[in-house]
Amino acid sequence: MVAIKLPDGSILEMESGVNGFDVANKISPNLAKAALAITVNGKTQDLSTPITTDATVTIITGKDKEGLHILRHSCSHVMAQAVKELWPDVQVTIGPAIENGFYYDFARKEPFTTEDFEKIEAKMHEIVKRDEKLERIVMPRNEAIKYFKDMGEHYKAEIIGDLPEDETISLYRQGAFTDLCRGPHVPSTGKIGDAFKLMKVAGAYWRGDSTKEMLQRIYATAWADKKDLKAYLEMLEEAEKRDHRKLGREMDLFHFEPEYAPGAVFWHDKGYKIYRKLIEYMRNRQEHNGYIEIATPRIMDRVLWEISGHWDKYGAHNYSGKTEDEKQFCVKPMNCPGGLLVYKQGIKSYRDLPLRVAEFGMVNRYEASGSLMGLMRVREFTQDDAHIFCTPEQMEEECVKTIKLILDIYKDFGFEDVKIYLSTRPDSIYRIGSDEIWDISEKALANALEHNGYKYEINEGEGAFYGPKLEFILRDAIGREWQCGTVQMDMNLPQRFDISYIGEDGEKHQPVMLHRALFGSIERFLGILIENHAGKLPLWLSPEQVAVCPIVSDIDDYAEEVVKKLQEAGLYAKSDLRNEKINYKVREHSLAKVPVIAVVGAKEKENGTVTVRRLGSEKQETVKLDDFVAALVKEAQMPHLHE
Repeated sequence: MVAIKLPDGSILEMESGVNGFDVANKISPNLAKAALAITVNGKTQDLSTPITTDATVTIITGKDKEGLHILRHSCSHVMAQAVKELWPDVQVTIGPAIENGFYYDFARKEPFTTEDFEKIEAKMHEIVKRDEKLERIVMPRNEAIKYFKDMGEHYKAEIIGDLPEDETISLYRQGAFTDLCRGPHVPSTGKIGDAFKLMKVAGAYWRGDSTKEMLQRIYATAWADKKDLKAYLEMLEEAEKRDHRKLGREMDLFHFEPEYAPGAVFWHDKGYKIYRKLIEYMRNRQEHNGYIEIATPRIMDRVLWEISGHWDKYGAHNYSGKTEDEKQFCVKPMNCPGGLLVYKQGIKSYRDLPLRVAEFGMVNRYEASGSLMGLMRVREFTQDDAHIFCTPEQMEEECVKTIKLILDIYKDFGFEDVKIYLSTRPDSIYRIGSDEIWDISEKALANALEHNGYKYEINEGEGAFYGPKLEFILRDAIGREWQCGTVQMDMNLPQRFDISYIGEDGEKHQPVMLHRALFGSIERFLGILIENHAGKLPLWLSPEQVAVCPIVSDIDDYAEEVVKKLQEAGLYAKSDLRNEKINYKVREHSLAKVPVIAVVGAKEKENGTVTVRRLGSEKQETVKLDDFVAALVKEAQMPHLHE
């Protein structure tokens, strides 16, 4: 007999060798029907895995995040099987689950078409209806290589060939189709259901290497049921309307020149106003929270990033070049070394700490062309960076203050639903510093969250190479999640750059360094704001706040008077004196997302009033000009900067 401990703490006594299905069925036949996989002592496994010792067991269904991931991964196998049944000569490569779906890369000479998508989906539905069992098979490495070569699947054989000779290879078979995979998977294809849809096809280099052959990547989505699929597709439709690239063109905010400056933004007047306003807002926020501001060079000697460890980790993503004296300089990919060099100027006492040093630093990182996406993914961007230098005794308090600041800032922009993840140490080969330092750093971040009642989730192994971090995920108006702010604990770079402070004991001590970004990137945050508000930015952020439209040309002088008063009050206002009908003007300014349209005619001029229409509303009201200006001035103030 084995003791099965369930999530609610109850214990089931069952025969040794029972599997996940048996456990689920013991709890409830409905649960057994919905079960996709299990976790045994924290490890996710196939539902069919026998349990031979006492264990803590959780049943995973499609409603669980992990269950949805497994369902999507299994669905990718079904898609690959469908393609192979339709076109036996196609070679399959890799097909992982990703956020909101999955993809699979295929080696096929002819490009996939929309008509092909229809055929593939139909075949996938057929495979699901066949309810074919997914069976895990284990093979020695060399046998697995031969197995796939004999099938003509040379990409699979290559993947296995790169693994150690003593590696045991796991495969999954469903019907006549077998795929290389670690698993776990759903018990049978019928468990996948019919809530899936093929989305698009794109090119992808084999193993992400531009020197290797180009494959075809089919992206798809899959959900636990049709209701969730429908909601997701509706969200995508709404997201398309909100696309910041489309709105950026319509609102005349920015553009890109892929031929001349890929991944770099050309700011237009209106877009640059928003950009500057975001920096102004953050600068005020930081000043009220005890930060000083610095600026460091954009080009510095490569040796700085060798000291920091960034070169070894990310050297391929850096822009660098040699000068005539054979020195190699680097366009900075991050601001950290510059901040450390500023700290090193002069002797620091414990009385000087915490020292909060902010920088709006423009950085450059080489991102693959295929990953560039408007403001969301660029090669040149501005970070609202800061480095906080503090004593070990101060680090938890500084974390608490930073977390509060981040959440307060997001509230100012309308983001109340924020997730926090604690990303812990990566594998030892991907990190620097001792386990002792990592233990201290992770505990400090966890304490800062727990002692102040902040809910968080663990993101295992996703910390920076020099320290653990907190990640802040925003949920926007249509339910999408965006990773923005970060707080990173670092006890390694202070050691590498040999920075210190004089303690109360008169001796040198090493400070703790907190890396912190609140927006993350000005460009990306602006893109998120545009999409969250569908271009209808709050008045204080809008680059064109008021359009004053005279009904007839005889009122042009009064329109200009209104504009002058608005501008003198510090508002962005302009007149529209074109010889066009008033409805045409209103429609044009509405499309440009101008938040306030002031219409003036003979009656308004006579009475010293304006007739006001707000963006998105058919209602209009007539108010005194002075009252109108005063109300807008109040509304256009930045959100409250401190409590």
